[in-house]
Amino acid sequence: MSAEKLRLDKYLWAIRIFKTRTQAAAACESGKVKMNGSAVKAARAVNIGDQYEVKTEAKRWKIEVTGLLANRMQYSEAIKFYIDITPEEDKQYNQRVASSFHTGKRPSKIGRPTKKERRDLDDFMQED
Repeated sequence: MSAEKLRLDKYLWAIRIFKTRTQAAAACESGKVKMNGSAVKAARAVNIGDQYEVKTEAKRWKIEVTGLLANRMQYSEAIKFYIDITPEEDKQYNQRVASSFHTGKRPSKIGRPTKKERRDLDDFMQED
């Protein structure tokens, strides 16, 4: 592991904030990753003690780097390389966003019938 030069996008991917390095790099380039209020580039070198604000689709994070991790590892190990210092209001925001996510299940009695409902309806109509 090269402790001197570790790219920000690789670090954010390794600590499992983003699923892919491409997503991490895209977030950096679009200004969703900030350090001291200003956007940072994906190639920025990460140092211990740096604090980053990260916005993903699901959450807002504020993290402090406690160790450098170049390779992705399981979540229980990866969380040891940063401290989550997300402010309380952002944590509450994250909970509200998570509770409003669409589960993929269609609400009943709204829109087109499912395939099963359609078959049941057809069977019912053919009984006459």
